[in-house]
Amino acid sequence: MVTPSNRASHQPPNRSQGKANRFRVAIASALLLFTLPACQTGSQSGLKIGSLLPSTGDLAAVGQPIAATVPLVVEKVNACGGVNGQPVTLVAEDDQSTPSSGAEAMTKLAEVDGVAGVVGSFASGVSNAAVDIAVRNQVMLISPGSTSTIFTERAKKGELQGYWARTAPPDNYQAAALAKLAQDRGYKRVSTVVINNDYGRSFEKEFITSFKKLGGTVVNEANPTRYDERATSFASEAAAAFANKPDAVIAVLYPETGSLLLKAAYERGLTSGVQIMLTDGTKADSFPAQVGKTPDGKYIIAGAIGTVPGADGKGLEAVSQVWQSAQNQPVAAYVPQAWDATALLMLAAEAAKANTGEGIKSKIREVSSGPGEPVTDVCEGLKLLREGKTIKYEGASGDVSIDEYGDVVGTYDVWEVKDDGTIAIVDKVRPELAQAAAK
Repeated sequence: MVTPSNRASHQPPNRSQGKANRFRVAIASALLLFTLPACQTGSQSGLKIGSLLPSTGDLAAVGQPIAATVPLVVEKVNACGGVNGQPVTLVAEDDQSTPSSGAEAMTKLAEVDGVAGVVGSFASGVSNAAVDIAVRNQVMLISPGSTSTIFTERAKKGELQGYWARTAPPDNYQAAALAKLAQDRGYKRVSTVVINNDYGRSFEKEFITSFKKLGGTVVNEANPTRYDERATSFASEAAAAFANKPDAVIAVLYPETGSLLLKAAYERGLTSGVQIMLTDGTKADSFPAQVGKTPDGKYIIAGAIGTVPGADGKGLEAVSQVWQSAQNQPVAAYVPQAWDATALLMLAAEAAKANTGEGIKSKIREVSSGPGEPVTDVCEGLKLLREGKTIKYEGASGDVSIDEYGDVVGTYDVWEVKDDGTIAIVDKVRPELAQAAAK
């Protein structure tokens, strides 16, 4: 059974409202499809998991496809026998892109709904607010997109007690990948502008470290440009970020607020001759249109480049077919990571023979890292586990071997905004090069 959140969400209209509505309809349809079969069992003793993802707010454009992915995995698993002999129940919550709403929703999932595991969140600030609630209630939290290094640091201190993992690599790898990309493009002097939250500050710190090790200069290192995620005007931040004639501006943003900042920079004549370099936070098809066009009809950020955790897993083709059939569009950023996060929760519960957070925690590394028979299909993995065999899940996103701190190492796609406003993957940065730059 799948239960969408009924908590009120009061958000101003955004430029991607049409796409948002389509995703909401798709999610609601997916929920309806398999609410009935599970309800007909008359049992609530099976595995119950939650999703905590941004369907509204600043990250809606990125979060809606991720939120739409989780029920597809649960539907597939329920069609092949569920987990531990019972259908899986999913309770979907919208964190509204804010830590306060995320903490409220996580409390509901853990203490009212009684879930054993949660897929979420996407924003690092939301996940950081949610993870303490998860630990307190022994709920396994696995994020498809929270990349701040704060989680690695907290895990090393023992604060997360094994109830945290993620299927997207931490910022020290992606920041190193972006630094390597800047070096490869010949940019020697850059500045940074970041959203002032866990994600932005973490990425800023890791990028500066990596870029300086490569011989580059960050011109505003002594006085970094950070913007308030609740801001509505960005003139001063835009002026500060583009000051001192950098070769490139490293912009670590969220779609709604970031589009306003870049538009403000353009309107003040600051972007001419400066390369804009972006990250995963704005890798959404709607983002170029959100920033807007020039008076002659060209996209303001045409030519901007960025990095995003990529996907090259052995299971990607099959997952892509399921996604495209359900959504009638190409796989969006972080969909493979969301698929893998959801699959790992259910595989770990089956391996533990327990529908509890403690059980999932005890087996999450075993099913992701092996040793065991390699599997790319979640149903094949469940079948082998029922037979008493061990597995190593090789996901859609790539190698999801979770380490002792809940981290994985991924690949990175280089993306570019084309003249027509579309986003295309144009290159890759290999993980080993990103790691070398990070050292």
